[in-house]
Amino acid sequence: MNPAEAYILNQPEPYRAMLLHVQVIIEHTIPEVELKYKWRIPCYYVGKKPICYLNASHKHEFVDVAFWHSNYITKYTEHLFSEKRKVVKSLRYKSLEDIKDAILISVLQQVNNSEENGFYKKE
Repeated sequence: MNPAEAYILNQPEPYRAMLLHVQVIIEHTIPEVELKYKWRIPCYYVGKKPICYLNASHKHEFVDVAFWHSNYITKYTEHLFSEKRKVVKSLRYKSLEDIKDAILISVLQQVNNSEENGFYKKE
């Protein structure tokens, strides 16, 4: 089993349910995406381009779907958290009901459609 999949399946509830739901949305929205395990968390890539990573924060009781290419996100920015991070922004979920599929799909598409491989948007 892929270590990233093991990370997801070994989470206690409600984290496992949220991560599995997000995983289905990501893989359905971007079929060519590849699930990797880096920095001890699941990370999604298309080729060499990072799309997002998943993190279950037991201490703060949420699941983060974090995007390195956050500067390319122009819709639904009010739903993104940055918390002292310069580049990465994330969608954060405390329950399965918090996950709004349409918002997650839109953000994934925006990040995937960015033509640059760098994290910063070139003006």
